[in-house]
Amino acid sequence: MAIAVVGILAITAMPRFANKADFDARGFFDGTLSILRYAQKSAVAQRRMVCVAFGADSSVTLTIAANFGGACDTPLAGPNGAAPYALTAPAGVGFAAAPTSFSFRPSGEASLGQSISVANLPGRSITVVAATGYVQEN
Repeated sequence: MAIAVVGILAITAMPRFANKADFDARGFFDGTLSILRYAQKSAVAQRRMVCVAFGADSSVTLTIAANFGGACDTPLAGPNGAAPYALTAPAGVGFAAAPTSFSFRPSGEASLGQSISVANLPGRSITVVAATGYVQEN
């Protein structure tokens, strides 16, 4: 009986574990959501503008203004102290459409609202609400 149960589980579960691209896409989605929330909270906490730049290689990089009211000119350190705080998509993973770079103001508002999706991850998107800077998963 135990062998039959293990066999059934192997037939149904193994294909999901074998497809690493699905796990990579979900991990990149979660990382993007996390870095955007960090950027918004850093802008409010440090009372500085924080800029979010999206690269052609499906990367996300954060910079911060050195002074209140200034332009983003300094790499923003991440939670582990590394600067700039950046995220790069694993091989075979990327954004469904190239997002537009934007910034979070010291009040927490975003300069641009948008919806960000990761390719090969249907039904999931990240929404940045311009008026509040709220970053949510849909």
